[in-house]
Amino acid sequence: MNRDALHDDRARAIALAGLFQAARLVQQTGRGQRRDTGATHAVVASIFNTDPADVMAVYGGAAALHNGLEVLNRQLGSNSGERDLELTAYAVTLLALERKLARDRRLLDRLAAGIGAIARPPADVLDETVITALAGLYQQTISTLTPRVMVRGEPEILASPEAQRMIRALLLGGMRAAVLWHQCGGNRLRLIFGRRTLRAAARALLQEATARS
Repeated sequence: MNRDALHDDRARAIALAGLFQAARLVQQTGRGQRRDTGATHAVVASIFNTDPADVMAVYGGAAALHNGLEVLNRQLGSNSGERDLELTAYAVTLLALERKLARDRRLLDRLAAGIGAIARPPADVLDETVITALAGLYQQTISTLTPRVMVRGEPEILASPEAQRMIRALLLGGMRAAVLWHQCGGNRLRLIFGRRTLRAAARALLQEATARS
Protein backbone atom coordinates (compact mmCIF):
# COMPACT_ATOMS: atom_id res chain seq x y z
CA MET A 1 0.00 0.00 0.00
CA ASN A 2 1.06 3.58 -0.60
CA ARG A 3 2.56 4.82 2.68
CA ASP A 4 1.36 8.41 2.17
CA ALA A 5 -2.21 7.20 1.66
CA LEU A 6 -1.98 5.13 4.84
CA HIS A 7 -1.33 8.02 7.16
CA ASP A 8 -4.47 10.11 6.90
CA ASP A 9 -7.69 10.31 8.88
CA ARG A 10 -9.73 8.56 6.18
CA ALA A 11 -7.46 5.53 6.35
CA ARG A 12 -7.55 5.51 10.15
CA ALA A 13 -11.35 5.85 10.16
CA ILE A 14 -11.61 2.84 7.84
CA ALA A 15 -9.48 0.79 10.23
CA LEU A 16 -11.52 1.86 13.27
CA ALA A 17 -14.77 1.15 11.43
CA GLY A 18 -13.50 -2.36 10.71
CA LEU A 19 -12.62 -2.76 14.38
CA PHE A 20 -16.01 -1.60 15.64
CA GLN A 21 -17.84 -3.62 13.00
CA ALA A 22 -16.10 -6.74 14.30
CA ALA A 23 -16.89 -5.75 17.89
CA ARG A 24 -20.57 -5.17 17.08
CA LEU A 25 -20.82 -8.56 15.36
CA VAL A 26 -19.23 -10.24 18.39
CA GLN A 27 -21.78 -8.49 20.59
CA GLN A 28 -24.68 -9.59 18.39
CA THR A 29 -23.42 -13.17 18.33
CA GLY A 30 -23.11 -13.32 22.11
CA ARG A 31 -26.63 -11.97 22.53
CA GLY A 32 -28.16 -14.25 19.91
CA GLN A 33 -29.09 -11.31 17.68
CA ARG A 34 -29.20 -11.45 13.89
CA ARG A 35 -25.91 -10.57 12.19
CA ASP A 36 -25.76 -8.79 8.86
CA THR A 37 -24.28 -11.31 6.41
CA GLY A 38 -22.48 -8.69 4.32
CA ALA A 39 -20.91 -7.07 7.37
CA THR A 40 -19.82 -10.47 8.68
CA HIS A 41 -18.35 -11.44 5.31
CA ALA A 42 -16.35 -8.20 5.13
CA VAL A 43 -14.80 -8.71 8.58
CA VAL A 44 -13.88 -12.36 8.00
CA ALA A 45 -12.63 -11.78 4.45
CA SER A 46 -10.35 -8.98 5.70
CA ILE A 47 -8.28 -11.59 7.56
CA PHE A 48 -7.16 -13.08 4.25
CA ASN A 49 -6.56 -9.72 2.53
CA THR A 50 -2.95 -9.36 3.63
CA ASP A 51 -1.59 -7.52 0.59
CA PRO A 52 -4.28 -4.99 -0.45
CA ALA A 53 -3.85 -2.23 -3.01
CA ASP A 54 -5.05 0.35 -0.45
CA VAL A 55 -6.73 0.55 2.94
CA MET A 56 -10.29 0.42 1.60
CA ALA A 57 -9.46 -2.69 -0.43
CA VAL A 58 -9.06 -4.59 2.85
CA TYR A 59 -12.86 -4.48 3.14
CA GLY A 60 -13.92 -4.08 -0.46
CA GLY A 61 -15.49 -0.63 -0.26
CA ALA A 62 -17.24 1.74 2.12
CA ALA A 63 -20.61 -0.02 1.75
CA ALA A 64 -19.14 -3.17 3.34
CA LEU A 65 -18.30 -1.08 6.43
CA HIS A 66 -21.66 0.67 6.72
CA ASN A 67 -22.46 -0.93 10.09
CA GLY A 68 -19.01 -0.23 11.51
CA LEU A 69 -19.08 3.37 10.33
CA GLU A 70 -22.43 3.93 12.03
CA VAL A 71 -21.06 2.55 15.29
CA LEU A 72 -17.85 4.56 14.97
CA ASN A 73 -19.78 7.77 14.36
CA ARG A 74 -21.71 7.23 17.62
CA GLN A 75 -18.64 6.16 19.60
CA LEU A 76 -16.71 9.29 18.58
CA GLY A 77 -19.61 11.66 19.19
CA SER A 78 -19.84 14.21 21.97
CA ASN A 79 -22.98 12.62 23.42
CA SER A 80 -21.68 10.05 25.89
CA GLY A 81 -25.16 8.56 26.13
CA GLU A 82 -24.84 7.24 22.58
CA ARG A 83 -21.63 5.34 23.28
CA ASP A 84 -21.67 1.61 23.92
CA LEU A 85 -19.20 0.79 26.69
CA GLU A 86 -19.26 -2.91 25.86
CA LEU A 87 -18.08 -2.19 22.32
CA THR A 88 -15.47 0.21 23.68
CA ALA A 89 -14.14 -2.55 25.95
CA TYR A 90 -13.84 -5.00 23.04
CA ALA A 91 -12.06 -2.43 20.88
CA VAL A 92 -9.64 -1.29 23.60
CA THR A 93 -8.74 -4.89 24.47
CA LEU A 94 -8.10 -5.80 20.82
CA LEU A 95 -5.88 -2.74 20.38
CA ALA A 96 -3.90 -3.72 23.48
CA LEU A 97 -3.54 -7.29 22.22
CA GLU A 98 -2.32 -6.05 18.85
CA ARG A 99 0.54 -4.19 20.52
CA LYS A 100 1.55 -7.36 22.37
CA LEU A 101 1.29 -9.41 19.19
CA ALA A 102 3.49 -6.93 17.34
CA ARG A 103 6.29 -7.55 19.84
CA ASP A 104 6.12 -11.34 19.52
CA ARG A 105 7.76 -12.29 16.22
CA ARG A 106 7.28 -16.02 16.71
CA LEU A 107 3.57 -15.63 17.37
CA LEU A 108 3.22 -13.25 14.42
CA ASP A 109 4.88 -15.77 12.12
CA ARG A 110 2.66 -18.54 13.46
CA LEU A 111 -0.44 -16.44 12.85
CA ALA A 112 0.62 -15.52 9.31
CA ALA A 113 1.43 -19.14 8.48
CA GLY A 114 -1.90 -20.26 9.88
CA ILE A 115 -3.85 -17.78 7.78
CA GLY A 116 -1.92 -18.82 4.69
CA ALA A 117 -2.62 -22.48 5.37
CA ILE A 118 -6.40 -22.12 5.57
CA ALA A 119 -7.90 -23.09 2.24
CA ARG A 120 -10.97 -21.01 1.44
CA PRO A 121 -13.31 -20.60 -1.52
CA PRO A 122 -12.88 -16.91 -2.55
CA ALA A 123 -16.63 -16.23 -2.40
CA ASP A 124 -17.45 -18.25 0.72
CA VAL A 125 -15.32 -17.18 3.68
CA LEU A 126 -18.31 -17.88 5.95
CA ASP A 127 -18.20 -21.59 5.19
CA GLU A 128 -18.26 -23.62 8.41
CA THR A 129 -14.86 -25.18 7.73
CA VAL A 130 -13.27 -21.74 7.30
CA ILE A 131 -14.86 -20.34 10.47
CA THR A 132 -13.76 -23.42 12.41
CA ALA A 133 -10.19 -23.10 11.16
CA LEU A 134 -10.05 -19.39 11.99
CA ALA A 135 -11.46 -20.02 15.46
CA GLY A 136 -8.80 -22.64 16.07
CA LEU A 137 -6.09 -20.31 14.88
CA TYR A 138 -7.34 -17.59 17.23
CA GLN A 139 -7.20 -20.02 20.14
CA GLN A 140 -3.64 -21.06 19.27
CA THR A 141 -2.35 -17.50 18.90
CA ILE A 142 -4.29 -14.50 20.20
CA SER A 143 -5.86 -16.42 23.09
CA THR A 144 -2.40 -17.06 24.50
CA LEU A 145 -1.98 -13.32 25.13
CA THR A 146 -3.41 -11.19 27.91
CA PRO A 147 -5.71 -9.46 28.54
CA ARG A 148 -8.33 -11.88 27.25
CA VAL A 149 -11.37 -10.50 25.46
CA MET A 150 -14.28 -11.07 27.85
CA VAL A 151 -17.39 -11.48 25.70
CA ARG A 152 -20.75 -10.77 27.28
CA GLY A 153 -24.04 -12.29 26.26
CA GLU A 154 -26.57 -14.98 26.99
CA PRO A 155 -24.91 -17.87 28.88
CA GLU A 156 -26.59 -20.60 26.84
CA ILE A 157 -25.51 -18.93 23.60
CA LEU A 158 -21.95 -18.35 24.77
CA ALA A 159 -21.78 -22.04 25.69
CA SER A 160 -22.67 -23.05 22.14
CA PRO A 161 -19.65 -24.34 20.13
CA GLU A 162 -21.06 -22.71 16.99
CA ALA A 163 -21.28 -19.29 18.66
CA GLN A 164 -17.82 -19.73 20.19
CA ARG A 165 -16.30 -20.48 16.79
CA MET A 166 -17.96 -17.47 15.16
CA ILE A 167 -16.95 -15.14 18.00
CA ARG A 168 -13.31 -16.24 17.76
CA ALA A 169 -13.29 -15.81 13.98
CA LEU A 170 -14.79 -12.32 14.35
CA LEU A 171 -12.26 -11.41 17.04
CA LEU A 172 -9.51 -12.44 14.63
CA GLY A 173 -11.12 -10.06 12.13
CA GLY A 174 -11.02 -7.41 14.83
CA MET A 175 -7.31 -8.04 15.27
CA ARG A 176 -6.86 -7.52 11.52
CA ALA A 177 -8.45 -4.09 11.92
CA ALA A 178 -6.29 -3.31 14.96
CA VAL A 179 -3.16 -4.14 12.94
CA LEU A 180 -4.43 -1.89 10.15
CA TRP A 181 -5.07 0.94 12.64
CA HIS A 182 -1.46 0.82 13.77
CA GLN A 183 -0.19 0.61 10.18
CA CYS A 184 -2.16 3.78 9.46
CA GLY A 185 -0.41 5.66 12.25
CA GLY A 186 -3.14 5.12 14.79
CA ASN A 187 -2.31 5.31 18.49
CA ARG A 188 -3.83 6.25 21.85
CA LEU A 189 -3.10 9.97 21.44
CA ARG A 190 -4.88 10.10 18.09
CA LEU A 191 -7.95 8.55 19.71
CA ILE A 192 -7.87 11.08 22.54
CA PHE A 193 -7.00 14.28 20.68
CA GLY A 194 -8.05 13.46 17.13
CA ARG A 195 -11.65 12.43 17.75
CA ARG A 196 -13.12 15.37 15.86
CA THR A 197 -11.18 14.81 12.66
CA LEU A 198 -11.66 11.06 12.86
CA ARG A 199 -15.40 11.52 13.25
CA ALA A 200 -15.50 13.92 10.29
CA ALA A 201 -13.73 11.29 8.19
CA ALA A 202 -16.12 8.60 9.45
CA ARG A 203 -19.17 10.71 8.60
CA ALA A 204 -17.87 11.37 5.07
CA LEU A 205 -17.26 7.64 4.62
CA LEU A 206 -20.73 6.87 5.99
CA GLN A 207 -22.29 9.19 3.40
CA GLU A 208 -20.27 7.39 0.74
CA ALA A 209 -21.37 4.01 2.06
CA THR A 210 -25.03 5.05 2.18
CA ALA A 211 -24.90 6.35 -1.39
CA ARG A 212 -23.52 3.03 -2.63
CA SER A 213 -25.65 0.67 -0.57
